[in-house]
Amino acid sequence: MTISREWHLTRHPQGVPVDEDFALVDVELPPPDDGEILVRNTFLSVDPYMRGRMNDAKSYVPPFQLDQPMDGAAVGTVEQVGDGAMDGNGSPIAIGDTVIHGLGWRTRSLVHGKTARILNTSVAPAQAYLGVLGMPGLTAYAGLLRIGEFAEGDRVFVSAAAGAVGSLVGQLARLKGASHVVGSAGGPDKTTWLRDEAGFNAAIDYKATPIRKGLAEAAPEGIDVYFDNVGGDHLEAALSALRPRGRVAVCGMISVYNATEPAPGPRNMPMIIGKRLTLRGFIVFDHEDLRPAFEAEVGQWLAEGKIVWRETVVDGIDNAVNGFRDLLAGANTGKMLIRL
Repeated sequence: MTISREWHLTRHPQGVPVDEDFALVDVELPPPDDGEILVRNTFLSVDPYMRGRMNDAKSYVPPFQLDQPMDGAAVGTVEQVGDGAMDGNGSPIAIGDTVIHGLGWRTRSLVHGKTARILNTSVAPAQAYLGVLGMPGLTAYAGLLRIGEFAEGDRVFVSAAAGAVGSLVGQLARLKGASHVVGSAGGPDKTTWLRDEAGFNAAIDYKATPIRKGLAEAAPEGIDVYFDNVGGDHLEAALSALRPRGRVAVCGMISVYNATEPAPGPRNMPMIIGKRLTLRGFIVFDHEDLRPAFEAEVGQWLAEGKIVWRETVVDGIDNAVNGFRDLLAGANTGKMLIRL
C-alpha cells in the first residue's frame, strides 16, 4: 500500500478559514486499477474560487464535502500505471510521465487516466500549467478577449493585477495592441513589478492611494475594459472611469470571499445605464473551446520571452492551508503554489 497525506475539510469556515476547519489525514492507496494511474504530486494549486467551495452553498462548482479530501489542480510524476491507462487526449500513460489532474490537496493521487493530461515540459515547467498555461491563464484569455470583447486601441484596467490571472490579462492586452494598460495591486513591490517587468503603463498601489483617485490619475482619459477580480471599491471606481459602451468582465470578487455579512454594492450603479455599459460574469469552464488557441498563442509568446510570469511558492503539504490563507490575503505575486 502507498501512503498519501491529504487535506480534509472538517467544518465550514466562518470568515477567514482557521486551522480547526481542516485536518491533514494519512490514507492508504491501493495499486491502480485498469485505466488508473498513481501520481506523486510535485505542485498543488490553491485558487480563490476554492473559498466558495468551503461553504455549504450551491454554486457553479460543488462544495467540498465535510470529512472528505478536498480537490483542485495538481501536477506530478506518474509512479504506477494500471492496464490500458490513457490520458484525456487518448495518449498511453507511462511511468515517469508528467501529468496534470484534478485531485490536488494531497501528496499522492490515484487518478483515472482519462481525467489527466500528459504535459509537454519542454515549453514550460510543469507548474506553469497550474498558472500561466493553465486555468488562470485561460481565464485571462477568455475573460479579456471573449467576455471583455477587447479591441485594438482599448484602454484596459485590471484589478488584482499582480496575481496569476490579472498579470496575464494586462500582458495580453498590451500584446494585442491596447493603447493604455493600468493595474492595481497591494504594495510598492507589486506595482513596480507590473510597470518594470510586466509592461503595464501604470500601476496603482491601492493600499497607499484610494483606488478611485488612483484610477482617475492613472487613466485620465477613462477606460474601455475593466477586468474585475476584486469587486467592491474597485468595481465602483471602474464604473466611474469607464467610457460610453465600456465592458466589464467580472471574473471574481475576492474582496468579499471571507465576508460574514452582505457587502454593500457600488454606489454608482446608475452609470451602467447612462454610459450603456455591459457587465458580464463568466466561468472559465465554459470556455474550454478556446484552450487550443490559448495554449498556442501564449505558449509562443512565452517561448519568445514576451510574457513574464511569477510564482509564490509555499513548501510542504503541512503548509498548504497557510498558503491558501496567504493567497486570500494577497500575499502572493503571480501564481500561488504548494511545492511538495
